[in-house]
Amino acid sequence: MGIEPEHEVASTPREALAQTGWLRSVAADTLDRLAKQAVLHRVPAGSTVFEQAETPAFALLLVSGNVELLAVRGTEETLVEFVLAPDLLLPAAVLNSQPYLLRARVLGEARLVMIQAETFRETVASNLDLCLAVLACQAAQFRRQIKHAKNLQLRSVEERIGCYLLKIIEGTSPGTPVKLPLEKRLIASQLGMTRETFSRTLATVARHGIRVDGDVVCLEDAAAAGIRFQLDPLIDGHEPMRPIRIKRN
Repeated sequence: MGIEPEHEVASTPREALAQTGWLRSVAADTLDRLAKQAVLHRVPAGSTVFEQAETPAFALLLVSGNVELLAVRGTEETLVEFVLAPDLLLPAAVLNSQPYLLRARVLGEARLVMIQAETFRETVASNLDLCLAVLACQAAQFRRQIKHAKNLQLRSVEERIGCYLLKIIEGTSPGTPVKLPLEKRLIASQLGMTRETFSRTLATVARHGIRVDGDVVCLEDAAAAGIRFQLDPLIDGHEPMRPIRIKRN
């Protein structure tokens, strides 16, 4: 995976759209059309972006920060996915004018391009390059969910935790402390277990060379960790967004 070039922080919707890597093939006039019906919104940490069952009024492009997608039943919440920028938040609901299946909440401060839903649908329908870019986005989202399902169904609790931690510290030298990217309750939810089960299992994982103290994980024995927790690119690999390239005469 290539490293995205650094950009100055966008100050307008048009700049934010132009800086989104998987929209690079979309023509400038198409981005102009979207930007004219959009706002760039800064969302404080802890804010709810939309509720489960709400019908979308906007297509939401996350351009910085991160968002929790949560399944809700009564007062209970469980983390379905942790979304990192740049990504669209549940675009299928927008494209089909259907209710959101999940709640979206900002974990840290985030910035969103909010595009009027009808404009987004019409532009996707009338512009091939944008359609292919959105298709690539949804394909990556679908593949992430398949990998998530495989992780939950094919691995034990211990393996899920060990592989998650090993991916965080991958490439670091033994003894190098690395901060956990999420609170333990969120990691547990994402891995399909309770916080209590997660905490109990950390002691077992530590016997195989990966230790967690507080919010820091440290690789103590790379050989032991690699034997017990084997990363699989078809489960743990990064899922890039790759729009289909159309050959033009």
